[in-house]
Amino acid sequence: MPTRPATPRIPPLPKDERDERQQELLDIVNPPGSPPGTGELNIFATLVRHPGLFRQWIGFGGKLLSGKLPPRERELLILRTAWRCQAVYEWGHHVEIGQGVGVTAEEVERVKAGPGAPGWDPFDAALLLAADELHDDSCITDATWATLAGRYDERQLVELTMVVGQYHLVSFALNSLGVQPEPGTPGFDA
Repeated sequence: MPTRPATPRIPPLPKDERDERQQELLDIVNPPGSPPGTGELNIFATLVRHPGLFRQWIGFGGKLLSGKLPPRERELLILRTAWRCQAVYEWGHHVEIGQGVGVTAEEVERVKAGPGAPGWDPFDAALLLAADELHDDSCITDATWATLAGRYDERQLVELTMVVGQYHLVSFALNSLGVQPEPGTPGFDA
């Protein structure tokens, strides 16, 4: 695995360098009056350097985070994608989000081992396998699809592929731009 940048290639945009449009966009993802400790995330302060793209992306990403997939299952897909892409920034934030929607610490560790690891129920294993198949071959196999289609409706099946694709896009950007995790964010070894 190639080494990831240890410092930002494109740093988060400092508050004193933001124009009004950039600040308005950041206020969407971190509104004024947010609870203490929910400071601005490096991902947003970096990507807002391209305001037009940022505006479209936050709508799409937000829809996927509140979509048709059960949150725990969505987070398993995201964690497996982050692991396969070795996107530590994405991994750390989604460990925390995942644990908030029912992914156990044991499951977080098991995500690293993949769908063949002992302990997964067959559907959870199929979710991780779907993420792997999309990562490796850009297509879910018929066997995995049949398992997923046994529980998911058409909207959920479409969304599943979009979630994995979205988090590949995010992982590629975070890794390549050198977006660094905020202090205290879990890493791969946490």
